[in-house]
Amino acid sequence: FLFKTLNKTIRPVQAARGVHQSAVKILKHPAPEDTVTASFGQFISEIKPQHLSPVVLQRSKRMVLDSIGVGLIGSTTDVFDLALQHCQHMYAPDFISSVYGRSNIRLSPTLASFVNGVATHSMDFDDTWHPATHPSGAVLPAVLALSDMMPASRKPSGLDFLLAFNVGIEIQGRLMRFSNEAHNIPKRFHPPTVVGPMGSAAACARLLSLDSSQSSHALAIAASLAGAPMANAATQSKPLHIGNASRLGLEAALLASRGLEASPLVLDAVAGVAGFSAFYEDYMPQPLHSPHDGHAFLLEEQDMGFKRFPAHLGMHWVADAAASVHKLLVGVGPGKVSPDQVQDILLRVPLSKYINRPFPESEHEARHSFQFNACTALLDGEVTVQSFTPGAISRPELCALLSRVRLEHPHDNPANFNVMYGEVQVTLVGGDILKGRCDTFYGHWRNPLTNESLRKKFRNNAEVVLPSAKVERLIEAVDELDRLDDCQHLLSQLQ
Repeated sequence: FLFKTLNKTIRPVQAARGVHQSAVKILKHPAPEDTVTASFGQFISEIKPQHLSPVVLQRSKRMVLDSIGVGLIGSTTDVFDLALQHCQHMYAPDFISSVYGRSNIRLSPTLASFVNGVATHSMDFDDTWHPATHPSGAVLPAVLALSDMMPASRKPSGLDFLLAFNVGIEIQGRLMRFSNEAHNIPKRFHPPTVVGPMGSAAACARLLSLDSSQSSHALAIAASLAGAPMANAATQSKPLHIGNASRLGLEAALLASRGLEASPLVLDAVAGVAGFSAFYEDYMPQPLHSPHDGHAFLLEEQDMGFKRFPAHLGMHWVADAAASVHKLLVGVGPGKVSPDQVQDILLRVPLSKYINRPFPESEHEARHSFQFNACTALLDGEVTVQSFTPGAISRPELCALLSRVRLEHPHDNPANFNVMYGEVQVTLVGGDILKGRCDTFYGHWRNPLTNESLRKKFRNNAEVVLPSAKVERLIEAVDELDRLDDCQHLLSQLQ
């Protein structure tokens, strides 16, 4: 009755205004299978191990090894201890998934993925990609924790493990390539908190063998758990970003596996209703092609960036440039660099506020300071793990150099890891000028670490908490991962 009454009322009004029924446009939702979101879910559910090329397998195994190594040394940090204590004191014991660097502790899968993610980023030593994010730390802890949770009779094979890991990396890369803004050093959201939960959810959905609809829902659930501001960079809270990305992505996949649903259009550009576009103002998504149509993984096109010392990636350019000046100074001086030699230090670097820190007061600020890393390399010839200890940060000679630093931001040096450079110009007391420049540091995806260098880094990190024999077994387990019937051999080395 109410509908009939309203209908009789509306029609005369429409006629009076000259509105014809044929002129009314009916908005239609796209068919579910035609959406960007659905294409991502389909990709996750249909991808198979045979779609991984030898190049992708090799590069992803290097990422797994490096990520485990930085997680193990990260388990010695204060922020990791705080996160672990919180999980142990606030949650009931759940002896399921292993924890980096703690042979006698296990946690629930979600908490283990959280603390291991915190460990991975606690020293800012983890891998970095372009567009800028830290992809492995958001994915590997979740895949490890979920593999621990699975019964012995259903452990994933090494290839299935690597497939899930690569799916998590791929989804992050694809999402970031939908935005030009994402290609630059971030200003608003920390990228691992945006794409990291999505990558973790995708990897876990693949490992759980979720269907395409469940996989899409896992991504949509993860989108509701994503995002953290850049203001917490260079603080103890920044490592929580990676821990939460790993944990919340795993939770999203587990919730989807139980039937929880979310927006079927979360990755699509829908006018007036922000989905994933909330994070990037210029977001322009494209469907992800089916793996059966010859999909090429982004990791095949672009290698990963690995850090030689634990600091923000941008620091590696100025450190290498300053190290080259150090060699010149040692050659003309008394065999070591003294602040008394130096009148002025000019750094030509990209404009990026959160890594412009003239006088850092903590290890976390020092890891995000152009000035600190340039002066450390100028003084010592290199930057190392030990460079960020309280004693090294407070050295009088280092403080003296910091007081002489100026910054310039040339227009041809954008805040973009793919095209930026670092230049260091030192004016000596006598008036001589020494210059060093780095366009591509050793470890960048255009100049990747050799396997020998990567393993040296892993050994140096892992041997801080593990005996050397176990470290070598870990190297072996990762190297043969794609040939293992199940991943228990790798998991046992971490236990």
